[in-house]
Amino acid sequence: MPVFAYRGETAEGRTVNGVVDADSPRGARAKLRETGVFVTELTEAHAAASKGKESASPAAASRSLFQRKVPAAELALLSRQLSALLSAGVQLTEALGALSDQSPRPVVKRMLSQVRERVREGSTLADAFAAHPDVFPSLYVGMVRAGEQAAALEAVLDRLAEYSERQAEFTSKVRGAMTYPAIMMLVGAGIMGFLVSYVVPQVSTIFEQQKVALPTMTKILLAFSGFLRDYWLLLAGGIAGIVVGFATAISTPRGRQLYDTAMLRAPYIGPTTIRIICARFARTLGTLLASGVQLLPALDAVKGVVTNSLLRDAVEESRESIREGHGMAQTLAQSGLFPPLLIEMIRVGERSGELEPMLERVADNYEHEVSHSLNQMTTILEPVMTIVMAAVIVFMMLAVLMPIFQLNQMVQ
Repeated sequence: MPVFAYRGETAEGRTVNGVVDADSPRGARAKLRETGVFVTELTEAHAAASKGKESASPAAASRSLFQRKVPAAELALLSRQLSALLSAGVQLTEALGALSDQSPRPVVKRMLSQVRERVREGSTLADAFAAHPDVFPSLYVGMVRAGEQAAALEAVLDRLAEYSERQAEFTSKVRGAMTYPAIMMLVGAGIMGFLVSYVVPQVSTIFEQQKVALPTMTKILLAFSGFLRDYWLLLAGGIAGIVVGFATAISTPRGRQLYDTAMLRAPYIGPTTIRIICARFARTLGTLLASGVQLLPALDAVKGVVTNSLLRDAVEESRESIREGHGMAQTLAQSGLFPPLLIEMIRVGERSGELEPMLERVADNYEHEVSHSLNQMTTILEPVMTIVMAAVIVFMMLAVLMPIFQLNQMVQ
């Protein structure tokens, strides 16, 4: 069904805009008139995206209108505002309309208008969200569906907002810890590249003209500079080939398994990766269970946050084991991949019937460990990278200045 973007006025004279699903422009105007909107402008919203195509599904139209994901912080704010409106007694369609009207981003405005239209036509909120998979992940849709079935949508939206905020904060900490080393490496590589490719060749010309006996350090630097100058294209092609080959290799199941195995066995990266994944796994699973989602569907949804294929396979095996009547802790322990703390907390939660709070506690613990570990890594990397860059710069300075001192002595 085509999607039409409209602009119009209500009976009170308020200007509104949004999108509406209809078979034709006439049908769109009729549908809007029934809701009290007098159309002043109407265009087919996905005409450009569907040009040359005979038809387009509603889900495809949604993806054409909303190509970029909503950041976790913005999704949290949207969930909290929707929960507040529903708790205040506002009808769902009116709440969605209010959020659409106040959104400053056109893509969000259109997406919310489409969700409102689907709900107005009789769809559940979860199904309306599911039509926008690039915005609302499957676990978000599953929690909303559980909230609707349990008549606790406001509480679930509040929990989703808290979950999204925690995820955004956790991701920000990880990225923040890695930003400084990455910037240092890029700046250092840029400075070295400029010196080796431009400054050193200029100085080497002077040395060749004066026929000075060069020190070993200077010979090494000039040889390295000449290699980069003569073979830079081959070197760049080799690096690009390695990157493309690596990306192609890990896109295959076998290559991905080898890569994930190597990551888990790496001395420092492995334990940190396991803590990050366990924190996400415990937080997401605890949130789903506390929102009323059953354990098996929750484990199916939580696989999306487990980025390591080995750990994801272990979660899938535990799901099948639970279906056969076994406990989750027992199956996860048999994989030998998950840390003992997570296994023991899950075992205690299963025995006591308090699995959700146990998962929340273990998630808090691992998030704290990851934050502490990343802070330690940053504290160590900063002086190490500074010393390495200083050593490289001192080497280059000595390699250039020593022949200059020799020239001065010869002149004297």
